[in-house]
Amino acid sequence: MGGTGMAPETISVVPMRMAHLEGVLDLGFRTFDVSTMPYTSWSLSSITEHFDTQPEACWVAESEGEVLGFVLGSMSYDEREDWGYMEWIALDPRARGSGVASHLVEACCQALFDAGAARIITDVEHGNDPSARMMRRNAFAEGVTVTLFVRKRPEESPSFGRAPHVRSKPEDPARARVRTVARRSTGGSGPT
Repeated sequence: MGGTGMAPETISVVPMRMAHLEGVLDLGFRTFDVSTMPYTSWSLSSITEHFDTQPEACWVAESEGEVLGFVLGSMSYDEREDWGYMEWIALDPRARGSGVASHLVEACCQALFDAGAARIITDVEHGNDPSARMMRRNAFAEGVTVTLFVRKRPEESPSFGRAPHVRSKPEDPARARVRTVARRSTGGSGPT
């Protein structure tokens, strides 16, 4: 898919700064359809978590002060401390087809490899063929495939029986990891 003719030389790929936060947040809201991936949420905390923990892996594409693309990466993929995760990437339609996405990917990957990543993981929504092609062009290869199964509430799916009542809220895996790290660093006296 080509862009609308924005010249690549008018777009700069630079390390993300605090001044970019609003533009990154806005572009993400215009780009991501989180309803198709219920395990994903886009928010200011999604950005600041990456920017706080791995700022060198956060890059933006800008032109005349406007954010036209970004990538956010980190050195935290599940429990693998040696795997980087390029979690968020977005590009304004005006910048598509200009090679800017590849420049963002390369900047993020280089930062993650410099931080010690043995592998870098990313995921692409099923059916997002342009992103999948771009990842392949940037030396990513398809790995494990996971199918997301979704179960509706019983009142939305009358063909299925009544679901058991769940008494407790499932624990957030990210919060559990933070507690584990806090306990290790304080000798077990961290928050619970």
